[in-house]
Amino acid sequence: MSLEERLDHDLKDAMRNRDTVAKLTLRAVKTALTEALKAGSGVVIDDKLVESIIQKEAKRRRDAAAAYQKVEQTERAQQELAELAILETYLPQQLTDEEIEKIVRAVVAEIGATSMKEMGKVMSTAMPKIAGRADGKRVSQMVRQLL
Repeated sequence: MSLEERLDHDLKDAMRNRDTVAKLTLRAVKTALTEALKAGSGVVIDDKLVESIIQKEAKRRRDAAAAYQKVEQTERAQQELAELAILETYLPQQLTDEEIEKIVRAVVAEIGATSMKEMGKVMSTAMPKIAGRADGKRVSQMVRQLL
C-alpha cells in the first residue's frame, strides 16, 4: 500500500470514527498534495512526494505549536501538537541526537572541515544522508557544535 493510499484509507476511517483532529489533519495533507500537483507540471505522485509534503505539514505544526506556547495559548498549542502526532505516524523514525552527531562527525571527517566557513559543505553533504529523518534545524545546531 502506497503512502497516498494509506492516507486515503486513514482519512475514511477518521470520518467514520468521527475523529475530527485526524480528519482535519489528513485533509490538510491531501489539499497540500493537490496543490503540489497543480503547481508543477509533470509531477508524479510517489511516496517521496507524499512524504515531503507530510514533512512540510509537520514542520508547520511544530512551528505553530512553538509560537502558541510562546504567547501562552496552550489550548491552540495542544491542538497543533495533536495534529503533529498524527502526521508523525506517516514519517520515518526520527534520528536521535546521538545518531545525528555520528553522521555529522563522519561528514566533517570526510570533508576535513575545520571551521564554520565550511558549514555549507557539511550541511549539503549531511542532509542527503539524513533524508527526512531529522529536521534541518537540529542538524545545523549539531554542525555548529562540532565546528
